[in-house]
Amino acid sequence: MTRATIAALAALLAGAAQAQTMDKVEFALNWVPGGDHAPMYWAKKMGHYAKAGIDLALEPGRGSAASAQRVGAGAAQIGLADMAVVLNARGKGAELVGVMNVYANSPQGLYWLKSSGITGVKDLAGKKIGNPAGDAARTIFPALAKANNLDPSSVVWVNIDANAKLAALKSKAIDVTTSFFNLHHVFKAELGADMGFLPWREAGLNPYGNSIVANGAFLKAKPDKVAAFVKVTQAAYHACSQNAEPCVQALVEANGALKFDNELQNWRLVEALMSDRTSQTVALGWHDDKRMAEDYALVDQFLKIEKAYDVKQAYTNQYLDRGLKMKAVAIN
Repeated sequence: MTRATIAALAALLAGAAQAQTMDKVEFALNWVPGGDHAPMYWAKKMGHYAKAGIDLALEPGRGSAASAQRVGAGAAQIGLADMAVVLNARGKGAELVGVMNVYANSPQGLYWLKSSGITGVKDLAGKKIGNPAGDAARTIFPALAKANNLDPSSVVWVNIDANAKLAALKSKAIDVTTSFFNLHHVFKAELGADMGFLPWREAGLNPYGNSIVANGAFLKAKPDKVAAFVKVTQAAYHACSQNAEPCVQALVEANGALKFDNELQNWRLVEALMSDRTSQTVALGWHDDKRMAEDYALVDQFLKIEKAYDVKQAYTNQYLDRGLKMKAVAIN
């Protein structure tokens, strides 16, 4: 743990020691627990949330659309969701405010079997794409399709569970699936030389990926709790980027079916997704104004935001510690 992380946690916890109440906070994960969630499990194990007056419950999810819906409706106070999904949902009336970015680079990727003859987005017309109904990739796919001159309605969506993607692809029940880059090693191990892969960031689409979002009403009612949550979480992600093993161990201890080595590889890929010029030079978790404006325009162009709004209403950087920055990590 670096001096910056230690100082951030010490300052936060010293102030939190005076807290008089413990608030129950339900956090809606975007997916089943995995390496990308390790920092929160570590911070919970270490008691950092509790010392900040937060009784945190980490609830598994089934896609960003589902987690955004839960947070927007107030069923969960805070959650993790793809920012493009958040921007679209806010235009439909969901009360969502991004308070910390996690994936500065889009984690989305397409996977297929090379033996199928597919080489890229242009070949997907008439193909079956297997994906959970609430997955972020499914929501934002029209933008990827149109950026590659493909009619979004030309593909066939097949509802499958997150854990069934690989099996369905290998059995050829589906032709294509999507997955976050932090699971790339799993696909590579299973599919070997027959693995076809295209990261969305190389196909003309690199919006912000997952961000931590708060319910708007909760943020207004208890900004101190949101501020405390963000400070603990930002410091945790920074700490885990410096020393990953304790964080991954905490994740595995809390979720017995997970394997340490697999989730450590997962986390190493997450680090690459977290690292960009802004997170390296301004602050880990920072939403850049220009990029957010571009993402809003992209979502509006391809998904048609129902009710226009000022994109600056959809996020805030005010709770972030600018002393915590991300190291440079290459995406391979």
